[in-house]
Amino acid sequence: MKTLEQIFAGKLLKIKAIKLQPTNPFTWASGWKSPFYCDNRKTLSYPELRNFVKLETARIIMERFPDVEAIAGVATGAIPQGAMVADELALPFVYVRSKPKDHGLENLIEGELKPGMKVVVVEDLISTGGSSLKAVEAIRLNGCEVIGMVASYTYGFAVADKAFREAGVKLVTLTNYEAVVEEALATGYIKESDVELLNAWRKDPAHWDA
Repeated sequence: MKTLEQIFAGKLLKIKAIKLQPTNPFTWASGWKSPFYCDNRKTLSYPELRNFVKLETARIIMERFPDVEAIAGVATGAIPQGAMVADELALPFVYVRSKPKDHGLENLIEGELKPGMKVVVVEDLISTGGSSLKAVEAIRLNGCEVIGMVASYTYGFAVADKAFREAGVKLVTLTNYEAVVEEALATGYIKESDVELLNAWRKDPAHWDA
């Protein structure tokens, strides 16, 4: 029987939300060269898959973080997922900007959190973890407790694992790098020869060059 990680990886591959281009790498915003790109936002365009993400994220939150009192989405990628999950769980919802708005109230957190609330952060993708943990910091500075984070996908970089440990944040994901590569190989999306290259990139993505 397949795990959730394998099932969701297969669904992402089916809608081509996972782009594996070992010989024609992408350039990330960080400047890193990558043979791998994950676009979880494509799930929003497929009603059944969108519902799958909502229900599985909600289930994980209730199983792993039953004391949750509010949901926070990380802008911009996880705003829709976070809002849908909060609606499913009948909980308050806020979203956290990457930087304060430059006009009006200049809010960093949009919505209302009451001091002392136990918050679960919803994220779409974890790479280095930097932007996700900035959202955690903003919520903590607002006087609330972040009891966990649920993301659709993680690359599982060592730098992210270390950052989450140091920040004291429990991360749970719907799928991950290993499951995606496994499913991609099983379905013929990539060849066996691609796997070694992908694994080499993942070990040191900052310095990898095709």
